[in-house]
Amino acid sequence: MLLAVMLIFLEPAVAIPIHALVQLTSNSSRTLIHARAVRRDLLLPYTLLLLPAGALTVPLVQHAPADALRLAIGVFVLVATWRRRWLLFGFDPERIPIGRRFALLGGAAGAIGPIIGATGPLIAPFFLGIGLDRFELIGTKAACQATAHLAKLLLFGLAGFAFYEYGGLMLAMAAGVLLGTWLGTRLLHHIDDARFTWLYRLALTAIALRLVWSGLVALAR
Repeated sequence: MLLAVMLIFLEPAVAIPIHALVQLTSNSSRTLIHARAVRRDLLLPYTLLLLPAGALTVPLVQHAPADALRLAIGVFVLVATWRRRWLLFGFDPERIPIGRRFALLGGAAGAIGPIIGATGPLIAPFFLGIGLDRFELIGTKAACQATAHLAKLLLFGLAGFAFYEYGGLMLAMAAGVLLGTWLGTRLLHHIDDARFTWLYRLALTAIALRLVWSGLVALAR
């Protein structure tokens, strides 16, 4: 939702790097708040392929078929949220090593992130159904996203993006996400795991449907 609003005012090649910095602030703050709950056995494999995968796709940012990607990711999120077994092509999820699963997920997020900016909906379903409580889910997902955004910032910086030209905007947005993290953390203590999972799935579904709709409308023009 944040990136969608940014794209109203900024070109994708500008919005995506700025979004990465703002989201790095947001996810880093959540990681620190929930540091004890971060599952490092999932985080470490996730980071392995972020930089090499991202290095392959940063040059494609200005030429990516954004609307088709939005549609594809929206469909993917719906399937991964409600019919995750379909993505495994008949394999039993428990027979797939979770470390390898998260390493491949990090590679996918690293490759796709520079093109579409927001990979949160892409990776979110993979944190469901693996035994995480709400604090582990929030903390671990935030840590994974923080490392992914840091990798994007390094790659965009090496590609020559002038972050200093948008310093005021980035500072204001970073302050906003810190306030949002504080508020969200307070609310998290007043909801149980079952209700949190239901709300989490509902939010993913709403975002996925929005991506599918925007992709279809744009491609139909």
